[in-house]
Amino acid sequence: MQEKYHPQEIERNAQQHWEETAAFKAVETSEKPKYYCLSMFPYPSGKLHMGHVRNYTIGDVLSRYRRMQGYNVMQPMGWDAFGLPAENAAMQNNVSPATWTYDNIAYMRMQLKSLGLSIDWDRELATCNPDYYHWNQWLFLRMLEKGLAYQTTGTVNWDPVDQTVLANEQVIDGCGWRTGAPVEKREIPMYYMKITDYADELLEALDTLPGWPERVKTMQANWIGKSYGVDITFPADKASGTPQDLKVFTTRADTLMGATYVAVAAEHPIALHAAKDNHTLHNFIQECKLGATKEADLATQEKKGMDTGLFVIHPLNGKRLPVWIANYVLVGYGEGAVMAVPAHDERDFEFAHQYALPIKAVIKPVDKEPQLPPSEAYVEYGVTFDSEEFSGLEFQAAVDAIAAALQAKGLGNKRIQYRLRDWGISRQRYWGCPIPLIHCESCGVVPVPDDQLPVVLPQDLVPDGSGNPLGKTPAFYECTCPKCGQPARRETDTMDTFVDSSWYYARYACPDEDKVMTDERANYWLPVDQYIGGIEHAILHLLYSRFWSKVMRDIGLLKTDEPFVNLLTQGMVLNEIFYRKSGNGRIIYYNPLEVDIQFNEDGKRCGAILHADQQPVESGGIGTMSKSKNNGVDPQKLVEEYGADTARLFMMFASPPTQTLEWSDAGVDGAYRFLKRLWKQVHTHVKQGVIAVDPTLFQNLSAECKTLRFQLHHTIAKVTDDLERRHTFNTAIAAIMELMNNLAKTQNTGPATRNLMQEAMENIVLLLSPIVPHICHSLWHALKPGTELLNQSWPQADQSALVEDEIKLIVQVNGKLRGQIQIAKDADKAAIEKAALDNEQVQKFVEGAMIKKIIVVKNKLVNIVV
Repeated sequence: MQEKYHPQEIERNAQQHWEETAAFKAVETSEKPKYYCLSMFPYPSGKLHMGHVRNYTIGDVLSRYRRMQGYNVMQPMGWDAFGLPAENAAMQNNVSPATWTYDNIAYMRMQLKSLGLSIDWDRELATCNPDYYHWNQWLFLRMLEKGLAYQTTGTVNWDPVDQTVLANEQVIDGCGWRTGAPVEKREIPMYYMKITDYADELLEALDTLPGWPERVKTMQANWIGKSYGVDITFPADKASGTPQDLKVFTTRADTLMGATYVAVAAEHPIALHAAKDNHTLHNFIQECKLGATKEADLATQEKKGMDTGLFVIHPLNGKRLPVWIANYVLVGYGEGAVMAVPAHDERDFEFAHQYALPIKAVIKPVDKEPQLPPSEAYVEYGVTFDSEEFSGLEFQAAVDAIAAALQAKGLGNKRIQYRLRDWGISRQRYWGCPIPLIHCESCGVVPVPDDQLPVVLPQDLVPDGSGNPLGKTPAFYECTCPKCGQPARRETDTMDTFVDSSWYYARYACPDEDKVMTDERANYWLPVDQYIGGIEHAILHLLYSRFWSKVMRDIGLLKTDEPFVNLLTQGMVLNEIFYRKSGNGRIIYYNPLEVDIQFNEDGKRCGAILHADQQPVESGGIGTMSKSKNNGVDPQKLVEEYGADTARLFMMFASPPTQTLEWSDAGVDGAYRFLKRLWKQVHTHVKQGVIAVDPTLFQNLSAECKTLRFQLHHTIAKVTDDLERRHTFNTAIAAIMELMNNLAKTQNTGPATRNLMQEAMENIVLLLSPIVPHICHSLWHALKPGTELLNQSWPQADQSALVEDEIKLIVQVNGKLRGQIQIAKDADKAAIEKAALDNEQVQKFVEGAMIKKIIVVKNKLVNIVV
């Protein structure tokens, strides 16, 4: 065994050995229980970031731990390779998205391998490979047949310059993020997946997932948003020219008698009818189309509206209510219309104040009189008043009575509604999975026959920003109708990339299957036993994956109801942000490695300067590592300088996995020093000669060594619990560090002590091996020549070593701590009292005093009352 720790050589040798022996190849023929550990696959952006390192190290620690426990483990890896960022990069670099993507995959694969992850690389997949997206298309067609996929018009953000649809996140202050052109809302044909058919099951099945964080389950439940309400029809006031009845859904039918106007979305048919001959209304509708499309944005934007001059009739009291167009009503939510009750809805209250509309209160607190006129919206449940025959009723009674009255008049009924909307999967972009449909003038929309799948995406196109290049590529869109044989046009929309990630966990089980989407291997491995990823994917990705899993189950592809048994959401990685503002207000960010921190004479931080020009820079505090803030740390440089084990150890030690991790160069140095100390301690022991552990020698240990052996086996028990139940790798590492510190203080070199040191070193290496596998691979060979670390089982705590002969008791005098004593665990009360009174520190406080009584609390303390 060499004396110095050389991580690059050690890690290269270990990784070569693992690759040559196919150490992490997963098989379905094992008699061991299966364990499927999966981390969310990365987007091939070009380089790993520290969030990747954290995510995949967590998964690898758990995988290696389970393998040592006797499980048949699968840990796969792949690439979420479609998406708009590849198109943007292609335009910037004048290359095809395929070239950019595959180059990035090659580099990032090398980076992942350098971390020593125990991945079965034979199962690698990329979602941009036709062998993979073939089955996106196949399942889409099955869903189309079952009515779970359909086409209808949808409202989108349209960039008129780029001639493309933009995601909500790409609309900045009403303009396209790239062109700066005002974004329009357009109604275009879109394909949808009917996730709403599974809304109830998706909601109720959350109760079957005890291994998920409650926060995530709550987020999903809120997103599904099951609510009980009433459909209400407001008849059209024909005299004012209103062309049709207005329908709304409300969860607060108890407030109906307080409705003073109705509000409709800009795209609502009544609004469009009113604007036909009204230039001012038409312009306002166009302005609304440039507004927000997300509910979260609507909550904060300025409320704007315009009176249509039309009216509807209140269904119960017959009063005429004005119809307003309001920018806080979205056509895609509910009926695209709301009954406005300003006294009991904050948005309606704000809008009514702005436009001097009536505010009528009809709900008051149970225990006090209402404030009239109201100074703010009262949105709580209460008791109805000023509501004609419906006055004096509490919430549910009022809803029931009003719903019954509406139903009797044919103007309403109770209904369950969901916030969840069907999933629009159409993207008017190139780099994605083609939607397998053909448009024929004679036959309409025709599915591509199964034997013509996959519809292969051309990989040599270079987007120029002027719309979807598939629509300008006759070689792609020109085709023959499979029904009538006439010339036809292939669909040029591609699928949302969430489709790709909604079932990849199943494909890892059978990546080489070319006849069917999944085979029996998927039923062997699924569900995933441990899933790991960021909290930012808590809603859409996880919800869509659960939906696809259930669809695949119902088609007969899978036998599992839920894809992920346990979910761990790791925290973000943070680092300090440094910047300067230029004269024109532009902010320039500098990487922390480019900055020197300044300290004053008292050693307190007083500023920061840039290496390059020695001029001050500002600190923006601690924030998530990101390219935009230039505060990331290159994992490759870290691995090259310190080794992968240092990177892994720091990531696991700096913070519990579910909490944010603040980057620290000093912490990295500390992790490296610990590994060097570990190497040195094992080297010192091995230099004196390795031995076979002899259990009989544990009977002859000194008191000091008994204490050390107790700590060793207590540490084994603690680390096991930390990994198994708590997933707190930081406390596991801390316990091992404390044990090593105490072992290093042992001077005795007798046979019994050497025997204990051999046992301790072997177990420390085993306990650390899931976290720092490379160094442990090498140290194990030194400690146990001729054996293989990967063949070892997880250590078990020796219960006999955890039986303490002596215990420590604190000693109080009149309730105040004055000392402590070490005494035999089975000592009687008299012996304990004597030892307490004889303690040198305690005698200072009892000398000359009359002792009234002595209280002994078993295994805890002695209190002497004077």
